[in-house]
Amino acid sequence: MRMKRAVLFAPLLATAAVAQSPAAPADTMSEVQCKAMASFQLRPGVTIISAKLIPATSGSAAPGPGAPPTPALPAHCMVEGTIDPHTGADGTAYAIGFALALPSEWNGRFLMQGGGGLNGSVRPPIGAAAAGRVPALARGFAVISHDSGHKGEGFDDSFMADQRAGLDFAMSSVPTVTIAGKALTEHFYGRSIAHSYMAGCSTGGRESMLASQRHPEMFDGIVVGAPAMRTGHSNLGTGFAKVQFNQAAPRDAQGLPLSEQAFSPADRQTIHAGLLQQCDALDGRADGIITNVAQCHFRPAALQCSAAKQDGCLSGDQVGALERAFAGPKDAAGNPAYASFPWDTGVTDISGPVSGFIVSGKADVLGPANRDLTFDVDGRLQQIRSDGVQTLTDTNVWTDLDTFLGRGGKILYYHGVSDAWFSAFDSWDYWQRAAERNGQSFTDASRFYMIPGMAHCRGGDSFGSFDLLGAVVDWVEKGQAPESVIAHRESGEPGERPLCPHPSYAHYTGGDPLKAGSYQCRQPSAS
Repeated sequence: MRMKRAVLFAPLLATAAVAQSPAAPADTMSEVQCKAMASFQLRPGVTIISAKLIPATSGSAAPGPGAPPTPALPAHCMVEGTIDPHTGADGTAYAIGFALALPSEWNGRFLMQGGGGLNGSVRPPIGAAAAGRVPALARGFAVISHDSGHKGEGFDDSFMADQRAGLDFAMSSVPTVTIAGKALTEHFYGRSIAHSYMAGCSTGGRESMLASQRHPEMFDGIVVGAPAMRTGHSNLGTGFAKVQFNQAAPRDAQGLPLSEQAFSPADRQTIHAGLLQQCDALDGRADGIITNVAQCHFRPAALQCSAAKQDGCLSGDQVGALERAFAGPKDAAGNPAYASFPWDTGVTDISGPVSGFIVSGKADVLGPANRDLTFDVDGRLQQIRSDGVQTLTDTNVWTDLDTFLGRGGKILYYHGVSDAWFSAFDSWDYWQRAAERNGQSFTDASRFYMIPGMAHCRGGDSFGSFDLLGAVVDWVEKGQAPESVIAHRESGEPGERPLCPHPSYAHYTGGDPLKAGSYQCRQPSAS
């Protein structure tokens, strides 16, 4: 019966608005009106745990460097609940937890907020992904978030031992929560949803891709950020790179690499300076941001010492390690096992929770320091192919989007070029294959944006605040196709710059370099 829940529940979308008395007008939302949601019975298996009115907040400044400010939010009814509880074979209690924010002044739009990591917690439903400085809730969207069917901290994957919990994480929670959220929203406001959207980054990006591929009728517009679309392969790519860097490291008494010494702070400065020298000015201005991603063909060999190793140049072993690591792993037949990684300003960074791609030898969210000197690419590929969870969570293969596109759906992709976890080139490869499969209907309804300097989903030296959510709304509802989208710095020197659909880039044409109008989207020259 559980596999049929979406089909059985679908009629509620049409009847929820008349199943109970219509809600009061949005601008007179009261605590009584909100609390009444706690007693609303949507269907068996959906339980409303609480419904409370949250007063408007004014927001606050960023709590620290690199951290986003707390946005101002309107008064809203916060509805929290669970969907389809069950007990696993080991006695663990499971259910899909959700939170739905219903603003006092609703604009008729619904947003499904993507998750992150292995989920496991219900994040505040405000819709901040790719929404610039004003999250979806502050714009009047009804926003729902969820934990994908289990509780857990960090990257606790113990829930994968339960079949239903694993399926909910991999694929089922997105449609289940969306259907419930839409019905609850329409009941509360007493009218139909005008347009539905989804946005997320990392796991939320994968979930957003999944929606476009497997549930093409569910959303009108989708924003996909840095998707964790095939984590087995991306982990293979980063694991392979660590081994290449280890091969350039000095050894301890047991012959094991001292990973943290593979590249000294001086070496990292040398790489960063050399990268800027070769690629920075390709966008018309040397400013520390490599905007012309497509033409940045960095050559580590240009930094190799002509004699003995010293600060300011690299050893032959270091050059070889860089070339192999960034090129990506290949199987025994010479076929790519994962994408290459782009060269960008964040590759030497060691300050964030995910180190720059040139790893420092410290443990981070990608795992403990790796001291291996060999890597079995084919063996790892075999493990990935036999992993059922990888098969279900892989959103890299399916490119047939004709139903989504045929309904007028629009989809925007973005990826930080300095993302050391998932290669931006892997996401771009998917976009190219989807364009080849669907033709002009896809290229007319889709854009891909590289975010220079940005790490995984946020952070880095970048113009990392941009409003792709507003862009996809305008495209869906007004027919205004986005080209350049204005991006702002989140920290450091203020300024703005256009994001251009890849492979075009923002070329400096003169004037105030902190103003977006001083740049023009151009296609890279042939090289």
